[in-house]
Amino acid sequence: MVRDFLRTCLSIDLKPSSTQAGRLPLYVSAALLLLFSLGCGGASPQPASGVATSSGTNKDKPHVQDRDDIFYALMDQFADWKGTRYQYGGQSRNGVDCSGFVQLTYKHQFGVNLPRTTKLQARLGPEVSRKKLQVGDLVFFQTGIHVRHVGMYLGNQQFLHASSSKGVTISRMDTAYWSQRFWKATRPLS
Repeated sequence: MVRDFLRTCLSIDLKPSSTQAGRLPLYVSAALLLLFSLGCGGASPQPASGVATSSGTNKDKPHVQDRDDIFYALMDQFADWKGTRYQYGGQSRNGVDCSGFVQLTYKHQFGVNLPRTTKLQARLGPEVSRKKLQVGDLVFFQTGIHVRHVGMYLGNQQFLHASSSKGVTISRMDTAYWSQRFWKATRPLS
């Protein structure tokens, strides 16, 4: 129940209307309070078979089989990196690109080592149809003739990524821009 409430927070319009003025901080405060009161724990991460390797350094991270834990781990990463600017080739909070952000997230949150480039990340795990996406799947887009973009699926047609215009952000896959550019999806956490 609490997890469903927090999951729906992604669907809420975060721009308060005149009738909601003053209510937004209450929603945010309640969500944070509930999130921190849940605590965390779980088994050590399991690497995807034959496609990515576990670093063995994140024993307190969620088990990769539990999609709810994956969602919360991705949201934790978003909270830490939100607004970090895009920098091609970057891998720090001073600037990060899409594949670097995916690589850092998987290593930090799941103890899973992914390749550095979008091209190599696109080869990991089984390919998944757009209709069967699960939280944590990698979603790929063709943004130019030879240019690819990658993000991590959050559910509800949303994905976490490092955008060249907005930095680390959450976007909707069903917008005209992203929907037309969707290329493929893979599941490295299986």
